[in-house]
Amino acid sequence: MTGVIAAAAALAGCETDVANVASARALRPLSAQMVAEIEKKNMPKESPILVRIFKEESELEVWKQDADGQFALLKTYPICRWSGELGPKVKEGDRQAPEGFYPITPGQMNPNSNYYLAFNLGFPNAFDRANDRNGAFLMVHGDCSSAGCYAMTDEQIQEIYALGRDSFLGGQKSFQVQAYPFRMTALNMAKHRNNPNMPFWRMIKEGNDHFMVTKAEPKVDVCEKRYVFNAEPAPGMSFRAKDKCPTFSVPVEIASAVKEKSDKDERDYNALASKGIATVAVRTGTDGGMHPTFLAKLRPQEALFDSEGHFRPVMPSSIPLPANVNPPRAPSPEADTTSSVAAAEPAPAAPAKPKAVYSTASVPSAKPVIHAVTKPQPAAAKPQSQTEVAQMTPPANSTPPNPATRAASPFPDPPPPTQGSGMMTGATPVVPSGSFESRWGGMR
Repeated sequence: MTGVIAAAAALAGCETDVANVASARALRPLSAQMVAEIEKKNMPKESPILVRIFKEESELEVWKQDADGQFALLKTYPICRWSGELGPKVKEGDRQAPEGFYPITPGQMNPNSNYYLAFNLGFPNAFDRANDRNGAFLMVHGDCSSAGCYAMTDEQIQEIYALGRDSFLGGQKSFQVQAYPFRMTALNMAKHRNNPNMPFWRMIKEGNDHFMVTKAEPKVDVCEKRYVFNAEPAPGMSFRAKDKCPTFSVPVEIASAVKEKSDKDERDYNALASKGIATVAVRTGTDGGMHPTFLAKLRPQEALFDSEGHFRPVMPSSIPLPANVNPPRAPSPEADTTSSVAAAEPAPAAPAKPKAVYSTASVPSAKPVIHAVTKPQPAAAKPQSQTEVAQMTPPANSTPPNPATRAASPFPDPPPPTQGSGMMTGATPVVPSGSFESRWGGMR
């Protein structure tokens, strides 16, 4: 194996000494410790991977397919730095790190990054483009420096990059990155329930739920400017990002499991909201975040308290940091709370979600599937999801929803999204990557 790597490095990095260094980084094998961990968890070395990112917790997870074909958590990495506020990237220069679902192909892997190693998230994706979002060169990279990216340490990105590379060598065409504002729990949704990004977060939570109940990479499509998951369009139809959703079906086993999880989250959410759990700031003024174990190396006193002022004992990370690391600012005393979200120019409401109903008419067997049937948007002063069947405080005379109807979300609608939500400015491009074959062809 060493000889193969050396040969591939010679082929991929013959132009300059800098290219040789980059190639050596990109081709460096996994450590013996990581190989042992993969074997311990019954995962083939070159099996597919999937990456999950959580901003508020500043954590990146790598999941890997085991010998039974299901994804299991391999390792959780503390994120060294991300910029902006919680919420998706909207426009070039807002310093926001993307949120959503992004496929990573071999061509998006960058061994020549100015930030040690990197892979391009591929922003804007089909959903982003359909919603007129723009930006470029949004990466997961090393060097612990972020302007709209997810920045790891060099040591961390070395290992994450190698895991992605080996999955490609094993035949994976692309690996999925799921980027979330926080772990999609009922508690977190309740704490952030008045955030103007909540319609978007409710939508991507469904993708999270699909993954959590199946432990398989969800199939992601876009129609009516929104995500749909594990959906198959009717014969002769297809998904188009800006067009009306076609009739589609979701396997009933998946839909039933997702609904069960959604219902439990709804009950937990309503219980928390009814207790009046405090909401948190929409805009903190910190310009992103850093995992507490890294912050403890730089500002020990700040690391001892979380964003809500609760004490937490934190041990500083043993991972070395670059000399030029720039930690987040302390929260602004004028940080906006979610009790009131002012909007100088309200953004359009989130598109209504197609309603899904059980049906057996379109399949030859009796096995049910879920079909999507769109419903026109009623005229109303307050935007609200058409298929919303769960309200935090339902009217006394309300009729229970049909159990055959899949709810759009367990969470009630927040105030409309706003344009001026405190997003920051600035961006730093990273050198794009070349082709997969030019880098790792010699390793096949």
